[in-house]
Amino acid sequence: MSSDELTQPAGEHVDPLTILQRGTIEIVGRMPWSSNATFLVSVVDGDDTARAIYKPARGERPLWDFPSGLFKREVGAYVLSAVTGLNVIPPTVLRSEGPLGEGSLQWFVEADFAQHYFTLYEQREDLHDQMRAMAVFDIVANNTDRKSGHCLVGPDGRLWGIDNGLCFAAESKLRTVIWEFGGEPIADELLNAVRPLRDDLPVTLAALLDADEIDALQERVDDLVTQGTFPIDATGRRYPWPLV
Repeated sequence: MSSDELTQPAGEHVDPLTILQRGTIEIVGRMPWSSNATFLVSVVDGDDTARAIYKPARGERPLWDFPSGLFKREVGAYVLSAVTGLNVIPPTVLRSEGPLGEGSLQWFVEADFAQHYFTLYEQREDLHDQMRAMAVFDIVANNTDRKSGHCLVGPDGRLWGIDNGLCFAAESKLRTVIWEFGGEPIADELLNAVRPLRDDLPVTLAALLDADEIDALQERVDDLVTQGTFPIDATGRRYPWPLV
């Protein structure tokens, strides 16, 4: 397959989840600067070809503060984004038969990678509401690693959050670059999106988490809805490293 063919997205009629779930995966190359094994792949389903990011379980480096299976948290992040309607995480599925075994497969976001949260915040005020939605997602998911470079704008103008493996810990671990909205009231639309999770977590998400992680997620939702404002980092330490 030529490089030109790989740059062609799937046809407009193709549902990203469909091609991710059933397409044949072929490794194109390893993504640089990733702490875990992360691969750019082509996904072929009949006449349709798309690019995706494949994170196999066997390529994960052990962490002391997270159990193995970070790829499941990548899938869980998408499920949380989808069921709430926040829609800030690219389509992501679990594949058991990838080239290197079980792992996550995420739709590749075609973006200007010179742009990231800090530049976008300064230059694109039209994206601020989407950034607020991502901030709500990160609070609920307890994202420990929302770097600036993990915020990408796709061809459709939508803001997407990538690299979500360090989410859903039971212990409070929020680390993010998105603090500019601290102290602001959270729009009712965003609060209403996550409010149902206080009492009922979809099975598709609960199946990916431990019992204590489920309880902690629901407590975070309850706190967020009760307070109704974006949190403020009074310590100045709740930033990931590196920042970008």
